[in-house]
Amino acid sequence: MTTVAKRATPAAIAVLRQATALRPKRKKASDGLLPSAAHLRKSPNSDHNTGYAVDLTHDPKNGIDCFDIYERLKSDPRVKYLIFTGKIWSVKNGESRYTGSNPHNKHLHISIKDNCGNDKSPWFPWIGKVKKFNKVKASMKRLPKKENK
Repeated sequence: MTTVAKRATPAAIAVLRQATALRPKRKKASDGLLPSAAHLRKSPNSDHNTGYAVDLTHDPKNGIDCFDIYERLKSDPRVKYLIFTGKIWSVKNGESRYTGSNPHNKHLHISIKDNCGNDKSPWFPWIGKVKKFNKVKASMKRLPKKENK
């Protein structure tokens, strides 16, 4: 039986958190970190099983264009391989046709190198920086007690 990580790596989690922080209205329907039972049966050697992979939903209307991200992440030294729209890319093999059961048309699969699992540095620096919101200070005042009539 394949061992599955109990938690995704900080780097994988950072992909989704950063995408959401940069584009809060983005769709998340195809986001994924750890595998489902069905995924585990179909892909027992997937990097999702180890926590070193993340799926990011393609949502160009809300600023997450995986066509662009796929191309730009090719230069990120943390990336082991990428899968999107029937293509797979790795530094070692370049780009080729992806022949797995899911062509990844609705999301970008990002596999992270084993030595980069704790690297939470920005994944999408070209999109911009996360805006910091001012914290609102709130004070609590007790309401007067209502009299029972």
